[in-house]
Amino acid sequence: MVRTSTTFPFLLPVSNTCKGKRLTLRVSCCTGGGSSIIATTFTSFSMTSSCARLCLRCRRFLSSKTLTPVVQYSTQVYNRSLVTSEIKNELFGGNMKTQQARQSLRQQTFHYCDIKHLVTGSNEKRLAVELSTADIVPCKNPLMPVNEREVQSDPDAVAEPSALRELTEEEALSITVPAALPPASTSLRDYVDKSETLNKLVQLGVDLWKLEQRPNVGTMLLKLDFDTDVAPRLLFLKDNGVEESRFGYILTHNPFILTEDLENLHARVNYLLSKKFSSEEVASMVSKAPYLLNFSVKRLDNRLGFYQQQLKLSAVNTRNIVARLPRLLCRSLEPVKENLKVCEIELGFKKNEIQHIVLTIPKVLTANKKRLIQIFNFLHNTMNVPHHLITKFPQVLNSKFLRIRERHMFLKYLGRDQYDPDLPNYIALDRLVSLPDEAFCSELASTTLEDFYLFQKTL
Repeated sequence: MVRTSTTFPFLLPVSNTCKGKRLTLRVSCCTGGGSSIIATTFTSFSMTSSCARLCLRCRRFLSSKTLTPVVQYSTQVYNRSLVTSEIKNELFGGNMKTQQARQSLRQQTFHYCDIKHLVTGSNEKRLAVELSTADIVPCKNPLMPVNEREVQSDPDAVAEPSALRELTEEEALSITVPAALPPASTSLRDYVDKSETLNKLVQLGVDLWKLEQRPNVGTMLLKLDFDTDVAPRLLFLKDNGVEESRFGYILTHNPFILTEDLENLHARVNYLLSKKFSSEEVASMVSKAPYLLNFSVKRLDNRLGFYQQQLKLSAVNTRNIVARLPRLLCRSLEPVKENLKVCEIELGFKKNEIQHIVLTIPKVLTANKKRLIQIFNFLHNTMNVPHHLITKFPQVLNSKFLRIRERHMFLKYLGRDQYDPDLPNYIALDRLVSLPDEAFCSELASTTLEDFYLFQKTL
């Protein structure tokens, strides 16, 4: 319920009882629950009967449509005055004195000019017309801001610095801006200084420029916490014999190991140890093939069984080739099957010869098929090297084709291209492809290095 009160000063009609005295009409309006009650109070009268008659007339006048907007506006002003008084109490503290409250209330009321002729007779229409045409002069705005002098005189008031004030050099240097990650970037370089995880990975030797080229890897690394996600995996690798210098290589090629569950990593290492791989071999395999521990125990078991059955190898020989080339357990088996068929069908090697070649050079299983055929055709068809000699020196299949071709043609130019062990001036295939240029010229070609370089320019 909101109670509003408005004072209307009127001049009393000229009579014997109250001549020239002022009538004060106080209208109290109580609104609440959708109902309205208007009461009138008269002061400064000495005649009760005159007050009673005027009360009846004023009541009819207040209930008329003429005064309704005035009362509504007065109600709004009073509501604002209550808010203003609460603000003053908060600013200056304590309750205002009774005299100050009365003075403030008088300033917030509306004073109306005197009406020269107030008819007290039965002509109510004339009274309504005169009141409706009367001039209304409002008082000062009750919501006027607090005087600046009052705020400055208040000892509890805190002066706020102006936004336009020029800062001193010391104040400018003392301003600190909290570090925040960029919302988006095309490079991890923008996050290194603000991310502890990326900062530590750089110190470990991880090539972030390679990782940011892979989809979703940069976002994954930013979501990792070094203490809870990265450090436990690094300690696991160190406990299993992996050197700290290999951490950068492993994480650069396989950052997804940081998201693998530690229990799964322990299970895969334990499986390799159960297959009679030594701890040193396991550490070497993980360092050479970073993705090795990302595969399940079932997949690792299937890979070992495949090589043992296809090549007719013993368990020892199977562990030997896998330990030397651990990526055999990580890559697809289709290229391996293709190379085995090429060696047997197109190149004409027997199964025992293929087994010997693989045990000596396991990379033959993962070599490029076209390159493998190109080298074999040059050795067998151009140099006239038989299968059994290629099987005896299988490292020639893993050499560069250009080196084999240049050196063979230089020896042929000198008349020293002899690859049959039963004939004099025999040149072994392993020495042909493994010796450096200077040793090749002095030991096999019996010439100078300058002559070999001049011959290369003629090719």
